Amino acid sequence: MKQNKTNKKFVYLISPNKIKSNDFYVDLDQVLSSKKVSFFQLRLKKETYKNKIYIGKKIKKICRKYNVKFLINDDPTLTKKLNADGCHLGQKDMDIQKARKILKNKIIGITCHNSINLANKAIKDGVDYLAFGAFYSSKTKKVKYKTNIKILDLAKKITNIPIVAIGGIKLNNYKKLLLNKANFLAISGYIWNNKKYKPLEAIKKLR
Repeated sequence: MKQNKTNKKFVYLISPNKIKSNDFYVDLDQVLSSKKVSFFQLRLKKETYKNKIYIGKKIKKICRKYNVKFLINDDPTLTKKLNADGCHLGQKDMDIQKARKILKNKIIGITCHNSINLANKAIKDGVDYLAFGAFYSSKTKKVKYKTNIKILDLAKKITNIPIVAIGGIKLNNYKKLLLNKANFLAISGYIWNNKKYKPLEAIKKLR
């Protein structure tokens, strides 16, 4: 889970809330071919378990093709079933130690909102990355917690674990987060729901 200074793969791509057609897989293949994506997270809150398995298997193949780590949102059991690379946990999901028993040495990341206390607890529990946000307003997810650049500075002082910034990240604000030492930027709406650019065009603009 390392990112060196010359690494251009700073995008942590999150799926749209719904995957409606096979066009998505074509778009995903093109987006991952840009070589800017390190992680892809499958986040389908309102989908059946059976469909998540079907969709997950198709996505995993595309991720493998481009050497992108495939993560599952919220669900360590589904992560294990799909043999994904890891799981992202929210604060209300399974606790890290229980998830670790299921996932062994797979990647586990956790949402820390805007809290260094939550980050400290997660570090003690042995997570692989910390996600902070929301940095900006987002249409993908209702924003309950807002944070700012200061949190990146504070987090960097307490740990070398990679930091993922999340929330409303797009073309006009992403560079500020990278300049302030976020290792990865979690992006969804800017790629999948962009009214101006198609997914491949949208990701190519992130340099």
